[in-house]
Amino acid sequence: MSIRTMLVPLDGSEAAGSALNLAFITAADLEAHVDVLHVGADPRDAVPLLGEGMSGAMIEEMIEMAEAGAKEKAATARAMFDTAVSKHGIPVVEGPAGKDGASAAWIEDTGREEEVAVWRGRLTDLIVVGRPTGESDASRTMTLKASLTETGRSVLVAPPVCPETLGRKVAVSWNGSREAARAVANALPLIERSGSVVILTADTDRTSVSMAPELASYLAWHGITAEPRTFSPEGRGVGEALLKECAEVNADLLVLGAYTRSRMRQMLMGGVTTHVLAEATVPLFMTR
Repeated sequence: MSIRTMLVPLDGSEAAGSALNLAFITAADLEAHVDVLHVGADPRDAVPLLGEGMSGAMIEEMIEMAEAGAKEKAATARAMFDTAVSKHGIPVVEGPAGKDGASAAWIEDTGREEEVAVWRGRLTDLIVVGRPTGESDASRTMTLKASLTETGRSVLVAPPVCPETLGRKVAVSWNGSREAARAVANALPLIERSGSVVILTADTDRTSVSMAPELASYLAWHGITAEPRTFSPEGRGVGEALLKECAEVNADLLVLGAYTRSRMRQMLMGGVTTHVLAEATVPLFMTR
């Protein structure tokens, strides 16, 4: 598939700002369009038990405060958008602009960000979200997980510090799973443009050392030369060892399947997805 359209939920936070800049870097390489989405909260949600023990004046005051807060966040997000399009030289367009370079559009909506992002994300090629940190609002995590599990689309997860380039050296985490296969197929437009590709396979009782050469053979049919590389976790979690391998090969993009174990098992026992979403400093191209 080609990547012609991207969606970036933008709430004005630093994490979302990193995602915005990464989306524009990617759009410039692929000559793609970026829809930047700001979702304002419904002021009526600020009154969870409308009328119970509250006077009309108190309810009105709470709604007015929520409206003021929503307007402030929208203004912050819009200023971030204006700065980014100027920095990257991305033209703002009203509708489909053909294939002559990257473009962007500003969209505002009202509701819950994760719900609106899922609805709009199902009709885009790639969703770009900032990796949540310890300081992130809970909605950031909810939007990321909903994008991964409910849209049927791939998600590009931006690290807290946006890199200057993307996909010059691509690492592919390969375990033979359905999710990993979909991630590779969806990431082909970026992998094909890469100057170097390395396939990382963990040597564990759940994966075979023959898996990396098999993927290398598949990629060769697409004109891509990839270096198979097997690593041993050596007493560490696979996620931790995987990120260490990425650092050693100087990868600026990691392609991997998301939640190849069940989400319940991830919650109880942890897993690669859980670890990389908490610790990665490299952009992640993920598919569920």
